[in-house]
Amino acid sequence: MDRRDFLWAMGAGALSAVASRVSAPADEPTPRRAFRRPNFVFFLIDDMGWADVGCNGSRFYETPNINRLAAEGMRFTDGYAACPVCSPTRASIMSGKYPARIHLTNFIYGQRKGRLLPPTYEAQMRLEEVTIAEALKEAGYTTCFVGKWHLGDKGFFPEDQGFDVNIGGCRSGMPRSFFWPNWQGNPPIEGRDGEYLTDRLTDEALKFLDAVAGRPFFLYLSHYAVHIPIEAKEALIEKYRLKAEKLGLADITPRFEPEGDTQARQVQDHAAYAAMVESVDQSVGRVLDKLDAMGLADNTVLFFMSDNGGLATAEGSPTSNLPLRAGKGWLYEGGIREPWLVKWPGVTKPGSACNQPVTSTDFYPTMLDMAGLPARPEQHADGVSIVPLLRGRRQLNRQAIYWHYPHYSNQGGGPGGAVRAGDFKLIKWYEDSRVELYNLRKDIGEQNDLAAKDPRRARNMERMLDEWLTDVDAQMPAPNPDYKPAPRPN
Repeated sequence: MDRRDFLWAMGAGALSAVASRVSAPADEPTPRRAFRRPNFVFFLIDDMGWADVGCNGSRFYETPNINRLAAEGMRFTDGYAACPVCSPTRASIMSGKYPARIHLTNFIYGQRKGRLLPPTYEAQMRLEEVTIAEALKEAGYTTCFVGKWHLGDKGFFPEDQGFDVNIGGCRSGMPRSFFWPNWQGNPPIEGRDGEYLTDRLTDEALKFLDAVAGRPFFLYLSHYAVHIPIEAKEALIEKYRLKAEKLGLADITPRFEPEGDTQARQVQDHAAYAAMVESVDQSVGRVLDKLDAMGLADNTVLFFMSDNGGLATAEGSPTSNLPLRAGKGWLYEGGIREPWLVKWPGVTKPGSACNQPVTSTDFYPTMLDMAGLPARPEQHADGVSIVPLLRGRRQLNRQAIYWHYPHYSNQGGGPGGAVRAGDFKLIKWYEDSRVELYNLRKDIGEQNDLAAKDPRRARNMERMLDEWLTDVDAQMPAPNPDYKPAPRPN
């Protein structure tokens, strides 16, 4: 057997079993909602910033296929991840619950200490959670996971959480390399010499589409890109090196500005990162073209988002999230606001934009609603169906969106919580209970702290956050008796 096809052969066996299981007609929808159930394709990108796509304003990175998806669907300008790091957001998509509620509040297995001791958190998404994959599978969907999982070790992999086929999902949060054979074993996918991981994952997704033609399906294409290591194809790197030179981007100052104890990148000019973004965009285009060629595009809903903000303050700081503040690992907008796109053929108005705040817990009830399936409010306790917004309604019946990150991130962010209600967002830092208040409609860059100017609103929103933390039984950090602050330079 060709080594390239090793894992697919394993998946093909699973698909064979699936084909047998679903050889009979799928359960008929109720007469009240009789219609052909849509297929679902979910693109989840790793560490892609809100400003990393052309449809959100990037002029350096080239994303024509992502822009095409936005032009054919609805762009959510205020779409959020449930956490500024990856594993909790991934769990929120699968479970429909806030990370605080399921006590999975940091990336697995991150653990840093500071003035506070972070709480112990779940190192896997519990099997008791009925995932969106399990819910769709029960309704006759064939489910396939491709790419990065990072929600637990063996026994908690995608095949244990509702996916018929798992291609590459494992405990790891990043690949050893994006090029074969250097990624060998991490992720567990075979390749060919020089093959690029983003391309290989897309190949596997297209094979799945060929295998399930004619059956309702849920394809979850969860790319490892654009996470570190920053590695890309040489031809694309050279393309963007020349582009940066032509645009004079290397001459822009300041290139970095202070953000806490770190420095935040101020300009998008990293050639290798731009090349990684383009490879992801090519993947999106290949899937879109495949759906068109198979005659499936008119009955396939597409979702696109990132698990957290762009990497701007550490680990090479390859991107800039401006006009948003900070990036991955922070509760400022740069860490949690994402490129958030939905295309629902025949429903979403092509090229439309929605400025209502939505978050990653909302995908679960939304997909059930789209498929005409009963809601599971006891499961997706924190998600709200955004179908009304997709149909053109202006608002959802929701008071606020919340975040709880009781950890120190690798990128410089500290323990805190946040709440967004309407145009206003409050951040509470757990080290000293200090709060910051911003009007995001007027101040998307969070430069004008209104906490002292509008104390009543700040108190009310802090109370909302504190009550929510109690309601979800959020785990809180504790004082660190061994903490010794670093000496300040003279």
